[in-house]
Amino acid sequence: MLESWLATIADTIWSYPVVGLCLLGALFFSVRLRLVQLRAIPHTLALLRGRYDRAHEQGQLTHFQALSAALSGTIGIGNIGGVAIAITTGGPGAVLWMWAFGVLAMATKFAECTLATRYRAIDPETGAARGGPMYYITAALGPRWRPLAAFYAATMALCAFGFACMFQSNQAALALAQGPGIPSWGTGLALLGLGALTIMGGITRIGAVAARLVPGMCLLYLGAALLICALRLHQLDDVLWVIWQDGRSGDAMFGGALGSVIMAGVRRAVFSNEAGLGSAGIAHAAVKTDEPVREGLVAALGPFIDTVVVSSATAFVIVLAQLDPAALTPGLKGIALTAAAFERDLPGFGAVVIPVVGFLFAFSTMVTWSFYGETGAAYLVGRRGVQPYRLVFVALAYVGATQELGVVISFSDAMVGLLVIPNMLALLLLSSEVASWTRDYFDRLARGEFERS
Repeated sequence: MLESWLATIADTIWSYPVVGLCLLGALFFSVRLRLVQLRAIPHTLALLRGRYDRAHEQGQLTHFQALSAALSGTIGIGNIGGVAIAITTGGPGAVLWMWAFGVLAMATKFAECTLATRYRAIDPETGAARGGPMYYITAALGPRWRPLAAFYAATMALCAFGFACMFQSNQAALALAQGPGIPSWGTGLALLGLGALTIMGGITRIGAVAARLVPGMCLLYLGAALLICALRLHQLDDVLWVIWQDGRSGDAMFGGALGSVIMAGVRRAVFSNEAGLGSAGIAHAAVKTDEPVREGLVAALGPFIDTVVVSSATAFVIVLAQLDPAALTPGLKGIALTAAAFERDLPGFGAVVIPVVGFLFAFSTMVTWSFYGETGAAYLVGRRGVQPYRLVFVALAYVGATQELGVVISFSDAMVGLLVIPNMLALLLLSSEVASWTRDYFDRLARGEFERS
């Protein structure tokens, strides 16, 4: 009964309140910032290449490491299983709305990561930078807003235990048990050991691991999807037609009402790229830069890579398989549907490689969200809460892999959704500041005030 009750609350939060706020907020920032997420792409790529880096700037991570760390938190099981759920519940037209929100959400990610970098706190003893919604809520809006910031920090610390640690380890264990047949305790021990080695080193080690792991995972996954698309090249126009028609009408071959199609697509995109949650700002705040707008620009690439690129790979493979009614076993959902779709054209890849990739995606999400959670704990109780938080997080990775988690998952879903409310409220209240900084930065860039290396 408790699990059913919590699941109902989570579904309610993740319907119109969260999805509507994130969608309208993304549209607002895209207009207010004059599509900065698209018009500044050439400059953003130069930033990623380190063309404007300076050794004396504060922070721990390069722009590329910060982006990789944030992407490791967003690219996870949701890109493999979550997209399959969106297509199952909303039809292939949900993919169209995932794309639409992914592009608009780049502006939201720009705003929240610019603010996180601008209002980050630098530890006077260690020089470590910490930032995120709890910091810019207090610093920019004033002490009277501290209860809202504390609510965000506590919610982040708790939901990182459930959503990012136990849920991710649980799904990785299920995938490896159903694929290669690895027992859950084995997956739990692997996550515990790898997690301890990475998480206990803090954001510097997390960023270094993410910079190596995330690009390789994405290239492997995207390469397999591109190979399938090449093998089925003659059907790609059918895939695009189904996605377009179902996304506009909601009544194509797999879809339903248009509202449910939009809801399914945007909800999964929010859950995947986290634009509006404010979580990525915690990772990006550790970047080495004295220009907050620069990190906002780099961060804006996150939703595009996560939702438009990686999630599209899953969507294309699944819809290609669904065009052939005999290709898939009826009733498949989540990562099982994705694995079966890959297995159709690449025997062995779906059964073995997809579960392994899912494990790596889950691991990368866990280690980044451990930093998000510890930042929430540090905001509430200070630096003394960091090491205990890390130890509990690592231990719960084993628990998640080996136990049933229905109540925990439903509770975590609700908590993740609640992160949106204080963060989006702060973003909207501070939108004038972000717009002013953006104009000023690009004016200085046009005048040639920044040296290139």
